Amino acid sequence: VQLQASGGGLVQAGGSLRLSCVASGLASRSFSMAWFRQAPGKEREFVAAASYTFAATYSSASLKGRFTISGDYTKNTGYLQMNSLKPEDTAVYFCAARRLYIADAVGDDYDYWGQGTLVTVSS
Repeated sequence: VQLQASGGGLVQAGGSLRLSCVASGLASRSFSMAWFRQAPGKEREFVAAASYTFAATYSSASLKGRFTISGDYTKNTGYLQMNSLKPEDTAVYFCAARRLYIADAVGDDYDYWGQGTLVTVSS
């Protein structure tokens, strides 16, 4: 099983980015997916999660609706749309998956992790 995250980069405050995560080695509709992030010197933080068809989603309340998770289960691909980015959103963003239909916000509950993609938001 491999998760390949991409789409990170440098963006100005107020801008947007869309991250992608392709899951290989997992059957379609057999896993749920989540995004986490880790800023320098800080603990890993939950961002958003989606159920096995990406129909049920939720995001961290602290993000106040700026970030949205979505996906295409036919392509085993999840996305994280990030809008109104702020310098404090600077972090390495990781996608994660687990072989359960329902997602949650606990990183230790996920079995598979991508390599991370760096998002840098300049002020």
